[in-house]
Amino acid sequence: MTGEAHSDQRSPVSAAGGASAAQGAPASRRGLWRRARNRSHTGSLAQRMMMIAAVWISILLLTGGVALDSALTSFVTRSFDEQLANTLTAMVGSTEIGPDGEIFFNRPLGDQRFMEPNSGLYWQITGKGHEDYPSRSLWDRSLKVTTNHFDNVPHFYDSEQFEGEPLRIIERSIILPGSDTVWRFTVAERRTELAGQIHRIRTILIESFAVLGLGLLLMAAMQSLYGLSPLRRIRLALQKMRSNGASRMEEALPLEVQPLVEELNTLLAHNERQAEEARTHAGNLAHALKTPLAVVTTAASAQAPDLAETVLREAAAMRRQVDHHLARARAVGRRGAGQARAGVWASAEAVVRAVTRLYEQARFDLDGNHDASVAIERQDLDDLMGNLIENAAKYGGGSVFVTVDAVPGDADVCEIWVEDDGMGIPEAERTRIFDRGARLDTGKPGTGLGLAIVRDVVEIYGGTVELGESEDMGGLLVKMKLPRTKG
Repeated sequence: MTGEAHSDQRSPVSAAGGASAAQGAPASRRGLWRRARNRSHTGSLAQRMMMIAAVWISILLLTGGVALDSALTSFVTRSFDEQLANTLTAMVGSTEIGPDGEIFFNRPLGDQRFMEPNSGLYWQITGKGHEDYPSRSLWDRSLKVTTNHFDNVPHFYDSEQFEGEPLRIIERSIILPGSDTVWRFTVAERRTELAGQIHRIRTILIESFAVLGLGLLLMAAMQSLYGLSPLRRIRLALQKMRSNGASRMEEALPLEVQPLVEELNTLLAHNERQAEEARTHAGNLAHALKTPLAVVTTAASAQAPDLAETVLREAAAMRRQVDHHLARARAVGRRGAGQARAGVWASAEAVVRAVTRLYEQARFDLDGNHDASVAIERQDLDDLMGNLIENAAKYGGGSVFVTVDAVPGDADVCEIWVEDDGMGIPEAERTRIFDRGARLDTGKPGTGLGLAIVRDVVEIYGGTVELGESEDMGGLLVKMKLPRTKG
């Protein structure tokens, strides 16, 4: 009593240390979980979609804005130039040569701004050897023009010759009737109105494209939010499945996501089957070992005189059970490792060579498709063929006939027949014979696990095995169907 009481008491230091460790361990695990979570993803799909949308929207709006700005600026400038050209045409149409060789207007120009000093709209006619003929709006200034070239068509350009007053100028060279002088007609207008129109257009473009870009980004965000909502619903459904223990996801989802859900449900069903197989496998093994252990324990407790013989006998029985379950476990592991492939003819030949050494008096015949292959590991196929051919040699009358690909027209399944000339198995016993430990002929050595192993391994690989009566040999006919390899 004293020792037990003493062992249950802990010092305050150790208790505190234990509490601190208990509190620190979850925090440490949470830190590891966060780091693992950060390493387990490559970013956000929504962020990727938004980034792509933002880049393309920016490129398209910028390209479209530049093109539209260029088009509208050219249009406004062209309209401005057309007004200057119309004024120049009116000047040319109103000009005449006087008796003294000087030019004059036979009618005044219609725009009142030509009469107002520094109004921003000016004209001037210049001829070599003649005084300049300017508009009153120029007042005491004159337009600087060159007369050393001939402009047969109107010539537009910008000028900064008046300080603080940028100009848009049109010039044309004309030879009037009755005069040999090349007269240069010039019309100039302040660019302030043109620049103002262009500025207003660009302001409208910038504001409109900014609103359009923002709207497109909002639309892309809503599209990402709505488009990715099925993935969030899948995550919530998985959380719900984990909490309530459901095995399938029944929620209806869009066509693009539904195949993912179906594959996920298939994977969940596969995992559930594997878990059920593991539980069944563990229960069967425990049940199979329970009786031999009980026999050994009872014999040891009673100090039976045949204890050594009993231990050896029951140990052999337990070893057979362990071998059987290990074979199942290996088959399950190989099935999940990937697509297997094995040639049936090569396996049958190898098994026949081995069994011939054990049953030298037996006759073995092989027939069928030499190229048939099945989706199963070679070692497992050898075990299956070995069990069937050895049983046929052991319990038959001395002849064993193996047919590979007995139904060659089936593209999905390769059917293998193993026939003997023995007594066969009554139809009423053909189902029970697959049970573990079931034996019809107890006079010959055996464990009763051969056909049980065959059935379990074949079913693991998605095949079937059934018993019948051989029409040609009169004995037992075993039909084993295994999935054929693709490609």
